[in-house]
Amino acid sequence: MGTVLKITVPPQFDEDGFLADPKQWDQDVAEQIAREDGVGQLSDAHWAVILEMREHYLEHGSLVPESHACRSQNLDPQCVTSLFRSMREAWRIAGLPNPGEEAKSYM
Repeated sequence: MGTVLKITVPPQFDEDGFLADPKQWDQDVAEQIAREDGVGQLSDAHWAVILEMREHYLEHGSLVPESHACRSQNLDPQCVTSLFRSMREAWRIAGLPNPGEEAKSYM
């Protein structure tokens, strides 16, 4: 048997900066987006919020309220703003799809 060559396709983003295909998301993609957007190294608190957002979206198909994403992880209710600068930025790093115009106005 020969060597298996793994080809990595760089993630593609839509016109608003969200992953065009959320299936391309993994922790490396999250870290890449965070670095490129100036959020920096993702801490345990970042990951707790990211994973809560992803879980909520996959279960309910909707945006998780900021205070819920924070409180459910025993963090300050405004943690998204302090960790990511905005809910939109957290959503992007979490690799979730473009939420649409109405939802973006709340982010």
